[in-house]
Amino acid sequence: MQDDDTLPKVAILLCTYHGQHFLADQLDSIERQTHPNWEVWASDDGSEDDTHAILERYQGKWGAQRISIHNGPAEGFVSNFLSLTCKADIEADYYAFSDQDDIWEADKLQRGLEWLRNVSKDVPALYCSRTRLVDAENRELGLSPLFAKPPSFANALIQNIGGANTMIFNDAARRLLREAGENIEVVSHDSWAYMVVTGCGGKVKYDAYPTLRYRQHDNNVVGMNTTWAARRTRIRMLWQGHLSTWNERHLIALQRLQPRLTPESRHTLELLARARKRSLVPRLIDLKKSGIHRQTLLGNLGLLAAAIFKKI
Repeated sequence: MQDDDTLPKVAILLCTYHGQHFLADQLDSIERQTHPNWEVWASDDGSEDDTHAILERYQGKWGAQRISIHNGPAEGFVSNFLSLTCKADIEADYYAFSDQDDIWEADKLQRGLEWLRNVSKDVPALYCSRTRLVDAENRELGLSPLFAKPPSFANALIQNIGGANTMIFNDAARRLLREAGENIEVVSHDSWAYMVVTGCGGKVKYDAYPTLRYRQHDNNVVGMNTTWAARRTRIRMLWQGHLSTWNERHLIALQRLQPRLTPESRHTLELLARARKRSLVPRLIDLKKSGIHRQTLLGNLGLLAAAIFKKI
């Protein structure tokens, strides 16, 4: 049997904030992983409940080599995750984002690594998956949407297909994220990771197998937007200009990695940037040429409407 420390090491990047109700379940599910060579880097964003005490209890149980506790920047979950991703003293073969309130399936890490280990270490690679939705009491509600179109930069610019809580990525991808830096204005760390890896010629695997139980509860910072009420909220946000604002942020952020982007990605970005400033017909032509798309027909109809009314 292979020794634990000869297996690839996974740094689990766990961000917490007022997570006392569900954190222990998440940590227990990490402990049950069939891939045993992992370490948790926990960044707490100023919790005033028992979150820190729970982390310390597990540190006492597992040891400081298994779980280390750090102070986050206290600027929101995106800044917390990016600061942890860019933390210089974290060294591993692979990295996995972790929320504080999910329950990982026992083979989550192993399944992701089985794909990642077949990608050359020099090629940025990102694994993500579908999720099983559960309520606060861990009762099943269904599955997250199943996406059929292959991962791509043209999709990543307008939609994220994999939640951060499912993501595992290699060191080549992590180097790109560190090069871009932590002090950037992006909508979320997972959509950013998807953009960076696809834009810079990396590989992304979207797994239809649900690798975790994604807990839906009243305190979710980000939940699963699958209900009609959630869709109505997204439509309202689109008309209020949120999509346009997000695109502006991402166009600026991606400039930091301009030399790393593939020629095709740079061309796609140029067409998007130009389309946003043009009149209706040239705008639609440029968007068509760019290949930018969402995963579903309904999503693409929404994108078309946004383009027509200059909300991109």
